[in-house]
This record gives sequence, structure tokens and C-alpha cells, in this order.
Amino acid sequence: MQSRSMSALEALANVTVGWLVAFVTQVWIFPVIGLQATLDQHLLLSSAFTTVSLIRSYVLRRGFAVMERSGADGGRP
Repeated sequence: MQSRSMSALEALANVTVGWLVAFVTQVWIFPVIGLQATLDQHLLLSSAFTTVSLIRSYVLRRGFAVMERSGADGGRP
């Protein structure tokens, strides 16, 4: 079973890579669809979504860990 700290580390790594991909995509796509943003605005917006994503990822991971401990998978391997 994965520890809480490893769950947090995995979620952080996943979200960090996701943030980088999203940030680059956002900087590229915004002008294509007619939106203009400064670098600071891009960083703020992507950081806000990244924070939400990190929390979501960690909560889901811990929820699945609880289900696994309680046998919610029906005993399947």
C-alpha cells in the first residue's frame, strides 16, 4: 500500500508535468482563439488550476486507498 507521503509526492509529480503541458498549451492556444494574457496572468491562471488539480488528485488517491483497505474491490486481485 502506498503511504500518504508517497501519494502526495506522486500527485505533485503528476500535476507538475501537467502544469507544464497546460501552461505551454495555454500560451499557444489563447492567441489562436483571440484571448490575450500577460505572462503573469498565464502563470496565475495555470497555478490556480494546478492547485485545484493537485488537491483533486491527492483526495482521489487517498479515497481509493481507503476503498482498497476496506475491501471495496470485492476481493479481486
